[in-house]
Amino acid sequence: MNDDVRNIVLGVLATGISAALGWFTRTYLWKRRLRRKQAFFGLPDASEALLVVNRNAAGPELAVMRHDVFALLELAALIKDCRAHAQVLPHDTARQGFGERTEFCVGGPASNRRMAAHLSSLLPGVRVNTDAEPGPERGAFQIGSDRHRLDLGRAEYVLLARLTVDHSHGDRPVFLFCGQTAITNQAATRYLARNHERLSRKYRTGSFVLLLKVVNSQAYGPDVVELVADVTRAARAPLPTAPRPSALQ
Repeated sequence: MNDDVRNIVLGVLATGISAALGWFTRTYLWKRRLRRKQAFFGLPDASEALLVVNRNAAGPELAVMRHDVFALLELAALIKDCRAHAQVLPHDTARQGFGERTEFCVGGPASNRRMAAHLSSLLPGVRVNTDAEPGPERGAFQIGSDRHRLDLGRAEYVLLARLTVDHSHGDRPVFLFCGQTAITNQAATRYLARNHERLSRKYRTGSFVLLLKVVNSQAYGPDVVELVADVTRAARAPLPTAPRPSALQ
């Protein structure tokens, strides 16, 4: 074998080894990202997640707002990426505990009974004004001592939460998307889809409650979202005084 042939063979071998190492590295990194994503969402391979959907509070029992449908589509894509499966349940038929399966609950307490139950049991420091009568306090959030009022189309708020319970119930998380309007629910799911890696690095598999503000939705839709604050501590601590039951629940 002369030098030219030897150099060609060595070059081919080096190229093959480099390609194989590159493929193994990319596969390893991809699998590591997948496992981290699955751990954050509590969705191992072939697991099942619950999508608990609300209804249009002003429409028929089975009607779902258009932006809430978009929110469900965002979540369904995340679930599929984790190699898991989704089961969609109406809010008033999801009569089961939490922790055994990952749950994504969409909608405020006025249109989602299960959300109302989660707020009461998991986030006692949060109150949402569900008064049907128009007024400046309609839809307002009270989180601890702070109050956040709805300015429709200009500044609308939504809570994005990842919550875990004690292991006697199971260790799968509950994700809450509790918005003042349907478009804020979609904005929160989109925020989670775009930022889950950063949230996973910061909170790992722990609980958090974030208050987000959707800015000028009448012009920008659900795309312009600001993180107002991490309100985990205030949201999980009981309110010092109970608000009027006729206005807040």
